[in-house]
Amino acid sequence: MTPTLVRHQSRTASAPAAGSSERARDWAEIQERMLVPLFEAAYERLDVGPATRLLGLGCGSGLALLIAASRGAEVTGVDRPEHAARLALARERLTPGPGRDGAAGMGASRLVTGGPAGTSGPGRSPYDVITAFEPIGCTAGDTEDLVPALASAVGLAERGSAVVLAGWGPPERCATSAVLRVATRLTARLNDAPRWRPSLRDDLEDVAARAGLKPDGSGRVACPFGYADLDSAIRGLLSTGAFDAAARVTDQAQVEKELVEALHGHVRRDGTVWMPNVFRYLIARTP
Repeated sequence: MTPTLVRHQSRTASAPAAGSSERARDWAEIQERMLVPLFEAAYERLDVGPATRLLGLGCGSGLALLIAASRGAEVTGVDRPEHAARLALARERLTPGPGRDGAAGMGASRLVTGGPAGTSGPGRSPYDVITAFEPIGCTAGDTEDLVPALASAVGLAERGSAVVLAGWGPPERCATSAVLRVATRLTARLNDAPRWRPSLRDDLEDVAARAGLKPDGSGRVACPFGYADLDSAIRGLLSTGAFDAAARVTDQAQVEKELVEALHGHVRRDGTVWMPNVFRYLIARTP
């Protein structure tokens, strides 16, 4: 499925803060949809449907949950408190309303701020699918929060339940990798700033092993990043939070200038921006 190109009005000189509702909406309306092929590939492989009880870790503004719910799954999503604005948008998407109430095939949904433990309770059935679709493998240390979250989620799932992990593919097949290097270059003088690194072949397997999971298959999916124009590309990329540290070290204008330069080779004749990428997913099983 090709990402929809979305056009947005030019931004003001000062970009919204990472946790703001405007930044969250940029994520939901521009960036999140780039991973739809990844969501659909994993759901198709696991036959996600009405019999599925799914827990989404780092669910963001809920697009992956919405797709699962549209297949009939009962979905629960959790995310960190700093992503409260994204969760608010997820509630808008997943709460029945005029024109959506009683929609055929839509499964039940629940959203929780915090960790997986907050989703447990008396009478709640165990999950049989756990997803962690936030891609890992481009920033050093980007698995440090994921491993304990997975370990906590495993205790809420049935034995042998599927766990989906996602990560960036080889850098040579991910055009966006070069753009992400901008953040590392601008934060070079900060010892504790996240550092871009090439994704490694066994990144996902390493996470699975640390969380006590057993790998049970993998796949690769093309997820091109397509934007209606340069402004939309900058908005989408900034909404990921990958450039927040760079903006603190330099300033917002410098970050945007560097992004424009990095994106120059990906702007097509009609003004759209297109970056081919390949993402990898791993299916693992709970003990």
